[in-house]
Amino acid sequence: MPQVMEFKLPDLGEGLTEAEIVRWLVAVGDVVAIDQPVVEVETAKAMVEVPCPYGGVVTARFGEEGEELPVGAPLITVAVGVQSVPEAGTAAEDEAEGPGNAPRPLIGYGSDHSRPARRRRVRPVTAAVSAPVAAPAPVAAPAPVAVAPVAPAAVAPAAPTASAGPVPVISPLVRKLAKDGGVDLRALQGSGPEGLILRADVEAALAALTAPAPAPAAAPAAVAAQGERIPLKGLRGAVAEKLSRSRREIPDATCWVDADATELMAARAAMNAVGGPKISVLALLARICTAALAKYPELNSTVDLAAKEIVRLPSVHLGFAAQTERGLVVPVVRDAQDRNPESLSAEFARLTELARAGKLAPADLTGGTFTLNNYGVFGVDGSTPIINHPEAAMLGVGRIIDKPWVHQGQLAVRKVVQLSLTFDHRVCDGGTAGGFLRHVADCVESPAVLLRSL
Repeated sequence: MPQVMEFKLPDLGEGLTEAEIVRWLVAVGDVVAIDQPVVEVETAKAMVEVPCPYGGVVTARFGEEGEELPVGAPLITVAVGVQSVPEAGTAAEDEAEGPGNAPRPLIGYGSDHSRPARRRRVRPVTAAVSAPVAAPAPVAAPAPVAVAPVAPAAVAPAAPTASAGPVPVISPLVRKLAKDGGVDLRALQGSGPEGLILRADVEAALAALTAPAPAPAAAPAAVAAQGERIPLKGLRGAVAEKLSRSRREIPDATCWVDADATELMAARAAMNAVGGPKISVLALLARICTAALAKYPELNSTVDLAAKEIVRLPSVHLGFAAQTERGLVVPVVRDAQDRNPESLSAEFARLTELARAGKLAPADLTGGTFTLNNYGVFGVDGSTPIINHPEAAMLGVGRIIDKPWVHQGQLAVRKVVQLSLTFDHRVCDGGTAGGFLRHVADCVESPAVLLRSL
């Protein structure tokens, strides 16, 4: 006997409570294999194709494209082991639990302990609508008797007027439509036989009620209050909440310094001249950051408010800000302290490509311990970065441009960059933060300094 199993929206990542259905990949009646993706959803972190842990025939789908579902809500039901569309009338068999039909758990989400779900039976809409209309048929009276006068108070909630009279309406559906829309049936002239109010009459009245009124000619204050409203949800909502929480909880401070990046750019050109994969500026800055964090581990930490402790973290999981069509995301390079510039360049490129395609997994966007923000790509020199909660610091890098600079006692044109460090003042004082930033600047100005810490 086939067993109908209900697959619920799993927890797709740290801190996620809901997801929006972007695109269904299967329809009711389709045969699916175990771990086959059945729906594409968008969370606050990424676009994800959700695989189903059961193999069989899809018997129901829950939710429409564009609808948000909470974690744990049903997604689909599957008749396990069935290789074709079940025949009508087998609902009782589908509900039976046959031995040996236990499904495999969803890979990556743990075991599914849900019980077999009952098959949902949907009554035809036509039956639900026509039944109330047909109800007067058994009455042994001419047709006009069916359109019996109804007391105005029972038809519409509006206050009665002196001229109110019987309302020629028969359909409960029409009455409900009018009531829900706030339409006074007594004020309508029906277009049906003998003035019978039809559904089309109510819909026309609703359209007139909801039609936008023309704006007054001289109402500058009202015009100024209007504007485009954009829902603060999904990725933008998650970013807003995280940044707001950072501002609420973290007493941050910012320090900055200008650095001569001429030697760093020359070192990069020399590396790329020998052939092999190209080394990015971001990769060199990341390698400098990991070396500086080894020297100043206070900045690779987090604050445990419940325990009132500072937790220094053993590994550097380096986040980097990436702008995409969906907004700002921060992919994370795991164990960045163990990677050389070539490996860092490759990982930055891989994660950036996934970010722009909206294919980052939730695990790629969580667990960061320090963030590198290269806002220089937007053509700006500096900023005061907001810490990526619950991290303790973020290094911001401005554009590298030619500027007049005193070099070896002479005024020269050099490639200059502004570096900004925002740090959690709970984990360290200004001396530590300044020491970290100065070490980063020294490595930028003289890459040979970096060799001492490798």
